[in-house]
Parts: sequence; C-alpha cells; structure tokens
Amino acid sequence: MLTHNNLEKVKKITEEFFEKMTFEVEIEINPQKDQTIPVDLKTDEPQILIGEGGQTLTDIQHLLKAILKRKIATEELFYIDLDIDDYKKKKIKYLKELARSIADEVSLTKKERILAPMPAYERRIIHLELASREDVATESIGREPERKIAIKPRP
Repeated sequence: MLTHNNLEKVKKITEEFFEKMTFEVEIEINPQKDQTIPVDLKTDEPQILIGEGGQTLTDIQHLLKAILKRKIATEELFYIDLDIDDYKKKKIKYLKELARSIADEVSLTKKERILAPMPAYERRIIHLELASREDVATESIGREPERKIAIKPRP
C-alpha cells in the first residue's frame, strides 16, 4: 500500500500529465485495492482520450504508469487503473451482460457461439462471468490480436 503522501503525488503528477496534454480534467484517486490504485478521470472530451475500443485509454494508462514509477520513489509495487468517464465500468457491465445473454442462447440452442476478437482483459471478464455456470463452458481460441472466446454447451 502506498503512503498517503505518495497517493497525493500520484494525483499531482496525473493532473500535470493531462495539463501538459492541454486537457481539463477532474481526477479522483480512489482507495487502493491490493496493489492497484484506481484513478477516475472526468473530462468534457472523453472520446479523444478513450479512443477506438479503449485503445488510447490503454496507451495513456501505460504511459502514465511509467511516468509515475519513475517519479515516485518507492520500493512498493503498484499498478494504475485509469478510467475515463466510467468507460471501463460501463464496458465491464456490457461484457458481463453480453456473456450471460450469449450463454443463455448457447444453453437453449446447444450450439457453440464464437465472439468477436477482444483483448485479454475483456476475455477474462467473460471467462470469469461464466465460470460458475454448469450449462456452458468458455475457451479462448486463435492467436493475438485475433484471439476470441468460444462459448460452448456442456454435455
């Protein structure tokens, strides 16, 4: 767990990062979960920062994490979870609903469904959402970046 002082540094460095990019943002540092520091950002121009399929958000998070690791002198391992205008929260909710809906369809029709390619963290959400179901099974198939999830009926 980072100290209160280091969490304040995270907020200050993050604010400076977006100021240099000429974006007006509101930043909230949420309580640390294990080694992850949730950083919620609100802005009038979320689409520019999120990008297609959240790719720009992922890139910004990666860059911000590298800057923070260099500027915060700590031996502690920490991760940044940057969310812009609740994009990730909404995406997770959507993926869970999609997983349940398609699993219900597979259970009824007894026919396998293959989802569109998606990044590893999105596939993980779907696998976890359906892990406790006894009527369907999930499997990642293919190779990056075209890796997909197959949802199959269980015998």
